[in-house]
Amino acid sequence: MGTDKRARQKANRDRARQERIRKQKMTTVRKRGLLLGVGIPAIIGVLFLISNFVMNDSSSDTEVDAALDLTPEPTATLPGLQITGKTPCPKTDGTEARVTIFEQAPSMCIDPAKSYTATFNTSEGVIEVALDTKKTPSTVNNFVTLSRYGYYDTSFIFRTDTNLDIIQGGGSNNTDGPGYTIKDEGTGFTYTEGDLVMARSSGADSGGGQFFFVTGPKASVLDGQGTYVTFGKITKGLDVAQAILALNSGEGDLGGAPSKPVKIDILSITEK
Repeated sequence: MGTDKRARQKANRDRARQERIRKQKMTTVRKRGLLLGVGIPAIIGVLFLISNFVMNDSSSDTEVDAALDLTPEPTATLPGLQITGKTPCPKTDGTEARVTIFEQAPSMCIDPAKSYTATFNTSEGVIEVALDTKKTPSTVNNFVTLSRYGYYDTSFIFRTDTNLDIIQGGGSNNTDGPGYTIKDEGTGFTYTEGDLVMARSSGADSGGGQFFFVTGPKASVLDGQGTYVTFGKITKGLDVAQAILALNSGEGDLGGAPSKPVKIDILSITEK
């Protein structure tokens, strides 16, 4: 009897041990299943991101992604006075005190029926631009108002991107802004030599004070990539803009900074 009892106890212990082993195996399988269930999508996601990065790393798409992206959102950092509340229309004779920080976008201060010319007196020469009040009156109004407040005086052209044939300015770097943003005006823009275009971040309606000049054909890769509002055309000094592009140092972000500071000494507006 004692032997039979010991045999039964041993058999019970063996069954219990086998059951524990079975449960451990099941737990291991479930854990592996969970790891694979998370790991596979994660791996797929990583591969997807890598493939997209590689595909977007062409000379055009990489620059399109970075093109005129003012991330982080612009903040007012240029030296000057500040206006809180509603932005009044500035004097038109060039005697307005310099203001670089605003709380609100300006109301309509220009007469869209008139013509406006912007003259960029830069350290590299003069660029004159006919502003398009017919197609983009609100964008022109914003630019003219900032100009009359002296916002652009002593600012810099800090980007010379030879991959896109553009030069960008309106601050000391790509984070400077007037303290507000304006709505995109129009759609379906194409970009050709001599265009003056509003820069913005990757989001819609995020332009403020920065701009870029198109100096050559490579900017056509931006066609259909987003609403960068064209609001003027160079009438004099395209060669100056192209010479500024040629200063590209190959160093810095956004396609490269110029090899020496390029300053906008004074930006004046003529109204007719």
